[in-house]
Amino acid sequence: MDIQIRNLSKSYGPQKAVDNISFDVKTGEVLGFLGPNGAGKTTTMKMITNYLQIENGEILLGGKDVTEPGIKKHIGYLPEHNPLYLEMPILDYLAFCAALQKVPKSKINHQIQKMVRQCGLNAEKHKKIGELSKGYRQRVGLAQAMIHDPEILILDEPTTGLDPNQIVEIRELIRDLGKEKTVILSTHILPEVEATCDRILIINQGKIVANGTSETLRKQASGNNVLKVKINGADNGTIQQALLNIPEVQLVDIVKDSQDKFEVQSKDAVVNEAVYRLCVKNNWVLHEMVPFETKLEDIFRDLTLN
Repeated sequence: MDIQIRNLSKSYGPQKAVDNISFDVKTGEVLGFLGPNGAGKTTTMKMITNYLQIENGEILLGGKDVTEPGIKKHIGYLPEHNPLYLEMPILDYLAFCAALQKVPKSKINHQIQKMVRQCGLNAEKHKKIGELSKGYRQRVGLAQAMIHDPEILILDEPTTGLDPNQIVEIRELIRDLGKEKTVILSTHILPEVEATCDRILIINQGKIVANGTSETLRKQASGNNVLKVKINGADNGTIQQALLNIPEVQLVDIVKDSQDKFEVQSKDAVVNEAVYRLCVKNNWVLHEMVPFETKLEDIFRDLTLN
């Protein structure tokens, strides 16, 4: 089920929390929804799930308006602050959530078993929620979001409180779910976004500031290609000047405290072959040639620091 958002806005008094944003999410796509605290992520997610009223704009789920009766049954939602009934046993809570979501009685036990297995709750399933660690409570929250097998999953910080092993397991689960569902995933763990998401959308001060794959964002952010090379066979000055003579090369820096390492910067051009041919021509030894990639953390900071 596709999500289409058109000219969406929401204000809290004089503050514009979401400012006229538009984007789509396709079925079978996992969208990483990023932004600093207060950027408008949670407000947007709450409007998609119809927890918050839309001020201006339109949200369509599978072509239907999000406010239409019955549309919520297609959505699974894990809020940032996971609301749980701490006195309830896990299995009773999941049965309660399934009943709220109108899962047929004949299928409730099957769905509970499926969620216990998928979310890794088997070892703790007979405990009360209040007896669980924060990580296991987060797993229970994820299970309640999926108990009715929704077509759309909205996950706000789903791996909060999980240890590294649990994060990997939930990440794999989200990737698998994304093959057949529409998933919007909000997180502050940037490596998790690259490992899990097909596309990244960054929002800042209520506006979309970036939208694309991590590779696309890197290219847009840098505009330059940087190649790290290690060459010896001549002094640094001679090698640096020869690299600068390559037509596509803009800048060559000698790596600090190094005798034979250089950073070669070119504008919208790949110069690997030219560097290789230069070394062959001069009988220099090329020990290393590694493309430098802009980190997602750097892109995020550039787009969201004011």
